[in-house]
Amino acid sequence: MLPDRRWLMPPVGCSVMSAEDLEQYEADIELQLYKEYKDLTPMFSYVVETDRRSYLANQVRQTVRNEGGRTYIELELHDAWVWDMYRTSRFVQSVKIVTFKDVNVEELPAKEL
Repeated sequence: MLPDRRWLMPPVGCSVMSAEDLEQYEADIELQLYKEYKDLTPMFSYVVETDRRSYLANQVRQTVRNEGGRTYIELELHDAWVWDMYRTSRFVQSVKIVTFKDVNVEELPAKEL
């Protein structure tokens, strides 16, 4: 007797995306995200880059900690925007980041009124 493979079939009325379709979809989302980033940058004071994500934020507090001979960086961001193509809401009130890797915190030029 053969195993039931119905679960491998897409639901009725749904089409299967090819690898090319998926790549194009991700490229489109990435372009939209870049445009959003470019439009929003003037609203923020800092750009923060970690090994996993990039953020825009208006307040950044960075603390270097050493525990058990290992040094790590703790970041607290407030009023932030997260570069993440899989999030439905990229605006966050606060973010806490802990990392053992490099972090880049860049203060953006003052806004002209």
